[in-house]
Parts: sequence; C-alpha cells; structure tokens
Amino acid sequence: MFDVNTVIVIIVLLLGLVMLGVHVAIALGITSIVGIYMVTGKFRIVEATLASTSAEALRDFTFAVIPLFMLMGEFIARSGAMTDIYMAINRSVRRLPGRLAVATVIGNTIFSFVTGVSIASAAAFSRIAYPQMKRLGYHRGFALGAIAGSSCLGMLIPPSVLMIVWGILTEQSIGRLFLAGILPGILLATMFLIYVIGAAIFWPDATGEERMKNLSDADRLAMDAQAGNHPEPGSLTVLTSFAGIGFIVAGVLGGIWFGVFTPTEGAGAGAALALLFAIAKGMRLAQLQAAIFSVGKTAAPILILLLMAALYSRTLAMTGVTTAIQDFFLNSGLSPYVILALMVFVWFILGMVIDSISIMLLTVPIFEPLAAALGFDRISFAIVGILAIEAGLLTPPFGLLVYTVKAAIEDAEVGVRDIFLHSIPYWMIMLVGILSIIAFPGIANYLPDLMF
Repeated sequence: MFDVNTVIVIIVLLLGLVMLGVHVAIALGITSIVGIYMVTGKFRIVEATLASTSAEALRDFTFAVIPLFMLMGEFIARSGAMTDIYMAINRSVRRLPGRLAVATVIGNTIFSFVTGVSIASAAAFSRIAYPQMKRLGYHRGFALGAIAGSSCLGMLIPPSVLMIVWGILTEQSIGRLFLAGILPGILLATMFLIYVIGAAIFWPDATGEERMKNLSDADRLAMDAQAGNHPEPGSLTVLTSFAGIGFIVAGVLGGIWFGVFTPTEGAGAGAALALLFAIAKGMRLAQLQAAIFSVGKTAAPILILLLMAALYSRTLAMTGVTTAIQDFFLNSGLSPYVILALMVFVWFILGMVIDSISIMLLTVPIFEPLAAALGFDRISFAIVGILAIEAGLLTPPFGLLVYTVKAAIEDAEVGVRDIFLHSIPYWMIMLVGILSIIAFPGIANYLPDLMF
C-alpha cells in the first residue's frame, strides 16, 4: 500500500525542483531522500539505502559501456576518417539534387554506427559538411537543418547512449535494443533522404550548385579558401577509412550480437581498436588527450545521473508512486493508445526544457512499467520512447542539437531561429517514424527476434 500524501509530495517536489532550474541529478537525489524518509521515518535507513545503491552502482561494469563507446566514437571522429568518407559519398552522389545534403544524411547514418551520441554527430558534420555547403551557396538554414536533423540518428542507430541508459533503467538486453534500432534508423534515414531530394527539386534556391557553374576559377579558389575546403582524398585513403570503420563496427556489434563478448567488453574492444585506427590515421598526442578530456566532460555527468536514477527507482518502489500512477491510468477507462499518446506528449514537452538523458531518467522508471501493463511490446516501446525523447533535441527553445550546430559553425550570419525553423521537417519525419513503429511493432522487433 502507498500513502497518497507521500506520492503527491514526491511528484510535486521533483517537478518543482526541475522547473526551478535545479540540476536533475540533485533534484532526483533530494526527492529520493525525502521520499524514503517519509516512508520509513528514519535517517539511518535513508543513509543505508543511499550507501547500498551507490556501492551497487559503482560495482556494476555495465556503467562503463557509456564512456567506452563514447571514446570509440571520439577517436574515430578525430582520425579524419569521416571527412574522407563524406567526401567520397559526395563524389558518388553528384547526379542527385542536393548532393551535399544527401551526403550529410548518409554520412551521419554511417557515423551513427560508431558514435552513439547525437551531439558528437552534430558537431562533427557542422565542421565537415557546412563549409562545403556554404561554398556551393546552399541556403544556410536548409544546410544546417540537414545537419541537425540527420544527427538525431546517432541516438537511434547502435551503439546508442540512450539505448544503453534505457537498458540499464529497465533491465533489458542492451544487445536486443541495439538490434531494434537498426531498421527504424534506416527507415528514418530513408525518409530524411526523400525529403532532402524533394526539397532540392521543388526549392532550387536551397542548393547553389547550379550557380557554381558560372563562377570563374579564381572565384572558386577564393570561396574554397574562405570556407576551409578540404582536398579530395585519394582512393586508397577512402578505402582505408571505410575498411577501418567497417571492421570496428562489424567486430564490436557483431561480437555483442553473437555472444562473443558482453556489451561492456565490446565497448572496451571498440575503444581500443578505434585508438589504434586513429593513431594509424595520424592522430597526435594532443588530439588523444583532447578526446579523453572531451569524453570525460560528457560521460561523468551522465554516470552521476545514473547513480541518482538508481536511487530514484528504489524510492519509487518503496513509496508506491509507480503503482499509484499505473492504477490511476489503468482504471481511468482511457484507451491504451490514448495513454501512449499522453506519454509521447509529455516527452515532447520535456524536450523543450531539459536534455534527453534527464528526460529518460525522470520518466522511464514510471512509463515503461505502465506501457508493459497496458500490453505494449517492451522493445518497440523503447524505440518509440527514444525517438520521442530524441525529437526534443530539435524542439525550441532549448533543442540541444540546434545549439550544438550553432556553436560549431561560428557563423554570425545565421541565427538559432533559422536552424530551428529548418529542422521542423525532420521533427515531423521523426513523428511519422514514431507512428509507424506504433502501427507496425515488427519494424523494431524483426532483427531482435531473428538474432535472439
């Protein structure tokens, strides 16, 4: 049994702290401490629960998956391999309308298999693709919208940090979740490509490739220098980059899916292989140190959040908050799909004000058991949730991907408002993806059911 007053205090306190701007980890910790004390009335039990939860979290090797996969992506990003691959894709799609935007979507799809973090994709392709688009006279909003929108694939295609966090919170197989993201990721990338090509056909001013034909060689050289144009890589360089990334992705993800090693072991192997690959591609000591420092700055807050989330989950179980919310919705008479729509709506709203990891930690311990009780498949619901949460990264006023792109390009002539505006089509496509998976759960379940 649960006490209604305790449930109300926990919900109001948590939401109040978050709305006041308190860091989510601190808000989770304070709420958990207050909730446990209200249930037990003893600080000794609060201290013991906090100590045991911390000890279990620190001993859990699963938490190491996040920084190791992030390190793998960071090493590959700094190796220059993605620049080689982007330039090669650009050459191969010269006949397509909006070829640089097409190359950006395809390049982000490939990079998603090694990074696991959308922000890393957004930052990398802002530096790689935007100068090329600017050189060819692309509409800046269209160019940056393509970069920000297609970067969302980083959280859906494995190895995704959001999938790892979802697996930890719900105690699901991370390997199954990785497999579940592949077909939805390819579906989303395909819809992005259709939009980009269609926009290039019906809005010719979005791309400036035709205007380049009328420029003199001197004007071309001047524009190349201003945009920081990269030289075309040779065939051997491109082949080496493709082979290196392909070997790392196939070895790591294949090893996890076929049971050769655990996700943690696979992440460690991937980071080691990526380091060797980056060194072979010419990465220097300064870049190595910068990569480790960058991952540390990003991963440390996530791990602290996960520790507080573990305490929060225990608090929900002890106070009966999850049971209370489940009973409320199950007895409300609402259709399961109406309740699912409400959950997606909450994710969209939260995406306007806080980051994806925080949204997941706040909602998944409550929403996932409720979805299971309503009869929704756990794997497909996970993909729906990740897509809905990831859409928040494109949602104003605090869409993190948009601000990442803006910071990376250092172009005063384009504002955040323009990037948000041209990211709307990608947000809508992600909504179509959510509806597709709800209508056809097999899109997410096909590969996990085939492999496991």
